Amino acid sequence: MSLSKAVVWLLIAFLPLQALKAQRRMSDTIVNSFLFQASYGLQFPGKDLVNQFGLNSSLGGVVSYKTDKNWIWSAQASFIFGDKVEGREDLLKHISTSEGEVIDGNGTYTSLALFERGYHLQFKASKVFSFSYPNPNSGIYVTTGLGYLAHRILIETQFGTAPQLMGDYAKGYDRLRGGFAHSIEAGYIVMSNSRVLNFSLGFEFIQAFTKSLRDYQFDLMQPDNNSYNDHYYGLRLNWIIPAYQRAPQKYYYY
Repeated sequence: MSLSKAVVWLLIAFLPLQALKAQRRMSDTIVNSFLFQASYGLQFPGKDLVNQFGLNSSLGGVVSYKTDKNWIWSAQASFIFGDKVEGREDLLKHISTSEGEVIDGNGTYTSLALFERGYHLQFKASKVFSFSYPNPNSGIYVTTGLGYLAHRILIETQFGTAPQLMGDYAKGYDRLRGGFAHSIEAGYIVMSNSRVLNFSLGFEFIQAFTKSLRDYQFDLMQPDNNSYNDHYYGLRLNWIIPAYQRAPQKYYYY
């Protein structure tokens, strides 16, 4: 047999073994993989945020990489939304009647709806402490994150006929503020052997150090130069789609 033929036969025998090693089983092995996650959080306000908003939700996406040491490195973007805004009377006092109504451009009372809107961008590091149920990739996790958070008030008027709350004028009332934020989270992550049911559920705390991002605030009749300590507390549920290649659960020998 020539040398070239011997090399070919060695490659034919060697490559399937390498492919089998790459297909690592979730049931008994800690695997490394990219993870794609849909994330939902139910959040309660704390500290300075209590004076501005109530209960809100957070919906976003996460791209992660899980190592074979059960570390997870993630980038997350979340959209914050809610329908409870505090201090409406003080916010609109300079453009309201004595009865607290706002008159639109047609000379009639306009219907107003105030909402919370915001976003949170962060990089996160997580460690999974496995209890081998249902496999070594599942267990209690602890996460810390660093990023940027901003929130504002969205004012919607009936038929959009209130010029004092439209365009650049609306920016004087939206109380937009943002700043550096950090988060901690702890909970349980499940990575199923079948790859069908993969999720995490945990308690999350976010602290954001924010300042006003507007040059002038109409309800104060001056700039807002204060610094704020905004807290979010709540539960976070992540639905996880792993990108690893699953090996067969049974082996046959002949």
